[in-house]
Amino acid sequence: MAGRSSPQPRSEQFAWLITGPLILFAVVCTTAFWVTDTHWHDAWGAGLLIFPLYSVASLTLFNVVIRRSSVGIVVNEVPLVLGLYYLSPVLMILLVVGGQLMALVKGSFAPVKWAYNVARSAASICAALLVLQPFRPLDSASPVTWALLFAATLVMLLVQIFSLFGVMAVVQGLQAGRNVLRALFSRLIVPCVNVTIGLLFLIALDTTLWSAILLAVLAVALVFMLRSFAGFFRQHQTLSDVYEITQAVRNERSDSSLPDVLLGRVRALMSSEFATLWLAPQGRYPEVLLTAQVDNEGLLDLSPVPMTVRDKAVQDRSPVAVGTQFPAIENLRDSLRAARVKDAVVIPLRSGQAVIGTLEVVNRLGESRTFRDSDVQVLETIAAHAAVAVEKSRLVDRLRYDAYHDRLTAMPNRRRMIDALAESVTVRVEDEVVAVLLFDVDGQRNVNESMGHAAGDKLLAEVAERLRGIAGPGALVGRVGGDEFMVTLRTEGIEATIELATQMRERLRGPMTVGSLTLDVDTAVGVSVYPDHGGDPETLLQRAELAANAAKVLPYGVQPFHPALESRAVRRLGIAADLRRAIDGDQLDVYFQPKVTLTDRHVLGVECLARWVHPTHGEVAPEDFVAVAEHTGQLARLTEVVLTAGLRHCRAWADADRPLSIAVNLSARTLLDSRFPDLVEELLEEHRVEPGQVTFEISEPGMLHDIERVLPTLYRLRDLGVRLSVDDFGTGASSLGYLRQWPVHEVKIDDTFVQGMATDSGDLAIVRAIVSLAREFGLTVVAEGVESELTLELLEEMGCEIGQGYLFSRPLPFERLEAWLSAQTEPESTPTGEVRRLRAVI
Repeated sequence: MAGRSSPQPRSEQFAWLITGPLILFAVVCTTAFWVTDTHWHDAWGAGLLIFPLYSVASLTLFNVVIRRSSVGIVVNEVPLVLGLYYLSPVLMILLVVGGQLMALVKGSFAPVKWAYNVARSAASICAALLVLQPFRPLDSASPVTWALLFAATLVMLLVQIFSLFGVMAVVQGLQAGRNVLRALFSRLIVPCVNVTIGLLFLIALDTTLWSAILLAVLAVALVFMLRSFAGFFRQHQTLSDVYEITQAVRNERSDSSLPDVLLGRVRALMSSEFATLWLAPQGRYPEVLLTAQVDNEGLLDLSPVPMTVRDKAVQDRSPVAVGTQFPAIENLRDSLRAARVKDAVVIPLRSGQAVIGTLEVVNRLGESRTFRDSDVQVLETIAAHAAVAVEKSRLVDRLRYDAYHDRLTAMPNRRRMIDALAESVTVRVEDEVVAVLLFDVDGQRNVNESMGHAAGDKLLAEVAERLRGIAGPGALVGRVGGDEFMVTLRTEGIEATIELATQMRERLRGPMTVGSLTLDVDTAVGVSVYPDHGGDPETLLQRAELAANAAKVLPYGVQPFHPALESRAVRRLGIAADLRRAIDGDQLDVYFQPKVTLTDRHVLGVECLARWVHPTHGEVAPEDFVAVAEHTGQLARLTEVVLTAGLRHCRAWADADRPLSIAVNLSARTLLDSRFPDLVEELLEEHRVEPGQVTFEISEPGMLHDIERVLPTLYRLRDLGVRLSVDDFGTGASSLGYLRQWPVHEVKIDDTFVQGMATDSGDLAIVRAIVSLAREFGLTVVAEGVESELTLELLEEMGCEIGQGYLFSRPLPFERLEAWLSAQTEPESTPTGEVRRLRAVI
């Protein structure tokens, strides 16, 4: 049970403490009137006329709403005044008691309520008669008679009110009795008006009995007027209450507080004992079942509605009403009787075609009252607004949830992890640090490319689930990037964090099933801790990412942050603007590394390589400034500079009748530019170089990542007549069958295999397999990284056609290349022109 409940009421049997004295008083007075009034039966004719008027007036109730209060109007004081004037005391007691019995017969009351209501009526009329008895007979309708009748009626009303105070005080507590007295003045207003009308009727009848005809017409008109007036105000108040409820529901932002706003108002509007809201469990939303009960300030977590009634409303997706005013549904009525429920209305809350809950009211207050069709319509209107409010609040909650969670893994996303980390670093705990572990999943992109994104998503979901299981209860795990997961927790220090990261990485490395394959997925882990590595969440995460990138090349795969990692990243960022100026100002150098045929040692061409000496930082590693150019949009200009320099020298060599081909490295990002083949064509025409003299080398891993997107550009380049080479072959995860699909002319074996083939049988087998496969496909084979005579002999024995490496020459600037050609080669005439042949390999 939620909230604070009212004090437990006493048994209704305590009402006999008030009923008993009332009965005794009524019996004594009635006996006295019987004995003293021997002519009480003489006015029986008038009694027969007044009795039906009094009974009808007692049974007719007009509910008029004034402002926020509902006032019940009963006009039985009008015939009461006539009875007090015309009838004897005994007949008057029989009249009032008989009218009360007529009212009690209409409803189903407990015996104790029967006794109390009869006793109260008898005692109150006896008190009124005692006021009048000393002044009888009342001979005329004079002002004195008016005052006497008014006083007698007032005494009767006061006896009724104070007896009600007494019974409420002994049964429900003193506070309930005080509430009766607080309404004393308002309870007397309508009866006083009715007494005044009754006196007017009396004056008219005392003047002439023919006025009864006009009074009857007036009475009928008055009844219809009151009924219409009450109906109008009831409808107006209902509309006002419905509007207030819908406004309150509309302004409510969460379905957790919706019952507090809704149920009390619905219960009051429907005049029911219970009002219940039930919301079915849906996804991560639990079941809600709360009930407002009359005279109970809190909400109950139970419902008096039988499950069969609610299930029918949910199944039929339509309102279900059970009561005397609705068609009989016997099994439902049996369920209500078993639950001791008089009547109930259950309205489903609909969201589209689905039912998300119900709004229920039970037991219309008043023994003789029950729910009607109009109540069902009103409750349907409220239920429709409640359903919209629930859906709106859940939509807002879903949007808020989606804003802070990853859709694929349901983990907290980058924003949520940053917020959580910000909260963690605000609380400093002695001998503890806040650790950030960034797990970078290796190979996820390859799974996307080879098996599709669905398989890649499944892999990430499996990693997420496994990471949740190994992180521990004190850790928060989230997905902060495409294949990056972040774990934040408190540890004892950097050493404990590294040990924990190593253990988690090892447990994460187990085989994972993706589709029909079982993959052994590896991760690189970057570590940063607060406060050693930063004081704010963004810095900690950025430094963990730097550490994770560095961890990818480590055999143990875990790297804590250290300043050297950031200095290199900052250096790359700092040279971005300088690189643009260097490219635009022709400050880059192009070096050339010879390519030699292994069978006859002819220098057939060179590879063009960019070099940059920064005025402040000195020589910048090619991988650094190429990465900067790629991330700052300068790669296209850098490629154009290298290609232009190569074509210019290629033209010069051709003019000197000693033709040399050139090779230029291309990034996969360059191949994504559909305008690149047009640029190549323009430059070839500008420098008058044959397309066959140009080879573009594309890295195998780079090509694999965007193979479908780069293929159109590759075909256009092939159609121009240039040669295409797969660089770093053997380091990617491509199928060898791709070689038949790609429009390439040669493969270039990665130097890591070539340099190790003389001492490593595995590398030797790989190189031999590549050479054999390439020859089967009719492709030229180039071996880079040739640095020893033994390697050269092995390659020549395998049938490799072209070599490149330090054994022949390092990359050289143009002037030194010319000097090397003059010193290390000798001219040899061929049908296609002069070629340079190595004198000796030293």
